[in-house]
Amino acid sequence: MSKPVIATASLAGCFGCHMSILDIDERILKLIELVEFNKSPIDDIKTFTKPVDLGIIEGGCCNSENVEVLRSFRKNCRILVSLGECAIMGGLPAMRNGIPVKECLEEAYLNSLSVAPEDKIIPNDEELPIVLDKVYPCHEVVKVDYFLPGCPPSADIIWEALTAIVEGRPLNLTYDMIKFD
Repeated sequence: MSKPVIATASLAGCFGCHMSILDIDERILKLIELVEFNKSPIDDIKTFTKPVDLGIIEGGCCNSENVEVLRSFRKNCRILVSLGECAIMGGLPAMRNGIPVKECLEEAYLNSLSVAPEDKIIPNDEELPIVLDKVYPCHEVVKVDYFLPGCPPSADIIWEALTAIVEGRPLNLTYDMIKFD
């Protein structure tokens, strides 16, 4: 019997959720016995090489490239998990949501004290992704099957969720695993 295939990707966020995946420590060896990783920074495979059973996405959508990556990811994954607050609610990148994009760009590229006078220009190259009006959580762009909260989620939550999903059993995320007080 073939192993379930897992893929992971990161959008607008800090990559902390992927670091939390690595924090499962020696259990990663057990995970490798249970699953095969495909497109993921964990194995450095950059494109899908086969259909994926379980996709794990971290980060929200702040630009057109994030939306494109997320839609492609959803299309290639039978089950999709939003991992962490950025994927679930937009997280820290969404702090700009109350400010018009024009103001954000002007502050970053024209009015910032760290920008030299000769460098005061808002980038406008056709190859750059278009900045969206706000940062969108993943479920507002595609269908998401599971949500794992935290900033980042703990290694124990990730371990429990991944093993439950690949083994076909219900998730058992106890209160003490998901409380943040």
